[in-house]
Amino acid sequence: MNHQKPITLLICALGGEGGGVLTEWLVDIALASGYAAQSTSIPGVAQRTGATTYYLEVFPVPLKELGGKRPVFSLNPVPGALDGLISSELLETARQVGNGMASPQRTLVISSSSRTLTTAERMVPGDGRTDSAPLLQALGAQSRATQVFDMGEMAKASGTVVSAVMLGAIAGSGLLPFARQAYEDAIRHGGKGAEASLRGFDRAFAQVSTQQAQTALVTSLLSEEELLAPVPKGLEADLASSFPAPVHDMLALGHARMLEYQDRAYAELYVQRLRQVLAAEVQADPAAAQGYATTREMARWLALWMAFDDIVRVADLKSSASRWQRVHGEVKAGAGDLLQVYDHFKPGAAEFAALLPAGLATRVTRWDRARVANGKTPWALPLKVGTHSVFGMLSLRLLASLKWLRVRGSRFTTEQVLITQWLDGVVRGTQAHWQLGHEIALCGRLIKGYGSTNERGKDNLMHVLEHLATGASFASNELRAAAIAAAREAALEDEAGKALDQTLVSHGAPARPVKAQPIRWIQNPHRKPRAAKST
Repeated sequence: MNHQKPITLLICALGGEGGGVLTEWLVDIALASGYAAQSTSIPGVAQRTGATTYYLEVFPVPLKELGGKRPVFSLNPVPGALDGLISSELLETARQVGNGMASPQRTLVISSSSRTLTTAERMVPGDGRTDSAPLLQALGAQSRATQVFDMGEMAKASGTVVSAVMLGAIAGSGLLPFARQAYEDAIRHGGKGAEASLRGFDRAFAQVSTQQAQTALVTSLLSEEELLAPVPKGLEADLASSFPAPVHDMLALGHARMLEYQDRAYAELYVQRLRQVLAAEVQADPAAAQGYATTREMARWLALWMAFDDIVRVADLKSSASRWQRVHGEVKAGAGDLLQVYDHFKPGAAEFAALLPAGLATRVTRWDRARVANGKTPWALPLKVGTHSVFGMLSLRLLASLKWLRVRGSRFTTEQVLITQWLDGVVRGTQAHWQLGHEIALCGRLIKGYGSTNERGKDNLMHVLEHLATGASFASNELRAAAIAAAREAALEDEAGKALDQTLVSHGAPARPVKAQPIRWIQNPHRKPRAAKST
C-alpha cells in the first residue's frame, strides 16, 4: 500500500439502493477508526438512465501518526487512478469502465451481475437486453481483479437493501484499512433494519473474502520461477523487473526485434533509450495514472525506427525460412511440386552509399546527383535473383550477413542522430508536461516506408520538433501538445503535405521549406522538326 496518497473508491448505485447511506457508513467508519476521509457525490437522473456516483478518499495513515498534518483530498475521481470501483448494476459498472475510470494495473472492480433494464432496452419491441458477456469481458480486461456476483439476489435473500451487501463486499476485499468490527458497529448504529443489514453484510463479506483467499492461495502455490517469469514470452527477467507491466508486451517485441536486426549491443541501446523515457514519465506521472502510455508508445515506435529497412535487412527477410514457408503456403504447393521463386531488386546509389563511410557515401551520392543534373536517370542496379536456387539463396545470405557493415555506414550514423533528437524531444516534453511528451512520442508514426516516403516522414518529424515542440510560443503546454497532435494527424492525412503546411501555419509555425526538384527536358522522338521558313 502506498502511504503517500489516499485510497480512492468510486461507488455507483441506482435510485433507492442506499448509495448515500453506504457512503455515510464508510466516512463514519473512517473517522471512528482514526482515519481522515472525504466523500462527494454526483446525482444521477430518474427512470434508470444513469446512476448516482459517490467518490470516497481515505488516507491510509491514522491521523495520530501524521504529526498534526492533514491530507489534501480531491473532489473528483481521476480516470485510471481508482483503487476500487464498486457498482450495484453491471451495465453501470461497464459504463464507468468505458469512461476510463478503471485501470488494469490498479483498480479492483466489484460489481453486481444483476441488471436493471434501461429505458432504451425496454423500448425495443423484441429482446432489447444488452448481452452481459462483452460487459464482463471489458471488466476483466480493464481491472487488476474483479469480483462479480448477484448483489440484488443476495440483498433480497437477506431481507435488506443492496447498500449493506456492497458494504460487506468492500470490507471483504480488504481495500480499506478498517477492522470488520468497525463496519458492523456502523450498521448497528443505524438502528432499524440493522439485523437484516448485518445478514447481507456477512454474506457479501464471505463471498468476496473467500474469493480473495482462493486467489491468494493459487498464487502462493505457483513456483517462484513462475511468479518471476515475465508474461510476454522471451522477455528477459532483468528487463521485466526494471519496466512496469503495461510496457512488457511492447518491450518484449522491440527487444527481440533489435536482437534479430543487429545484435545484443544494439538491443541494449534500445533499452537504455527506453529507460530515459520511463524515468521522465515516472517524474511527470508518479501515480501512473496514465498507465505508462508514453513509454509503451516509445517501445513500439522506437523499435520500428531503429530497425530501419536497408539492403541488408531486405536480403535477410527475403531469405528467411519463415518467408519461404509463407510463400509455399500461399501458392498451395504440394510435397512433390517444384516451386521457383524469383525476387526482383533495384537498389540505387543511395542504398549502396548507406553502407559506406560518410566520406565515400558523399562521393557516391554527389556523383548520382550530377547524373540527374545532366538529364540522366538516377543510377540503379536491376537484379533478378532466383531465391529457390542455391546461388540465389547464398547471394542473399551473404548480403544479409553484412550487419557488421551496417553500423559503420553513413545511414546508420544519420538515423541515430535523428532518433536521438526525437528521443530528447520526448524526454524534455514529458518532463514539461506528460501530454506533451506523449504527443511527441506518437510522432514516431510518421516514420514509415522506405525511400522518399521514409525521408519525407523524417523531414516532417524534424520540422514538427523544431517549430512546434520548441519553436512557436503557446500559452500552455496543453496547447502545444494539441498543436503537435494536429500536425501529426495532418501529416498522415495526405502524402503531398498540404494539410500539414496549413496546420503548421495555423499554429504559428512556418510551412515546410520547398525542396528543389530537377526538371528534365526530354525531346519527343516522334515530333518532326519544323521546316525552315524561306524569305
